[in-house]
Amino acid sequence: MKIYKIKVNGKTYKVELEAMDEVASKTPAKVEEKKVEAAPVAPAAQVTGEGNGTPVVSPIQGTVLDIKVKVGDKVKKGQTVCIVEAMKLENEVVSTADGIVSEVLVTKGASVASKAPLIMVK
Repeated sequence: MKIYKIKVNGKTYKVELEAMDEVASKTPAKVEEKKVEAAPVAPAAQVTGEGNGTPVVSPIQGTVLDIKVKVGDKVKKGQTVCIVEAMKLENEVVSTADGIVSEVLVTKGASVASKAPLIMVK
């Protein structure tokens, strides 16, 4: 038996590992499979720049944490309009054009696909 110290998030744990003999390791282990359903994700719609304005799209699949603008707000190119979280990292989504927000297509907490339109700027 071997004893190891493992540090996780600043807390130290003592772990004991026991070596298995070859006879026991040749016996196949039973593994239970559990089906996990994925959370629904908004489809990446094809949006043209006609009619509703210029789309501001999500750079990555994730969850909308915050929406920094509302319909009617003036935005500048490069201004943060939304925050999308993916794998515990917050990604600032910036406006791709100067203009006025004509539509907000998502809500806080919504799951979005990569390249899905979030906001329309006219």
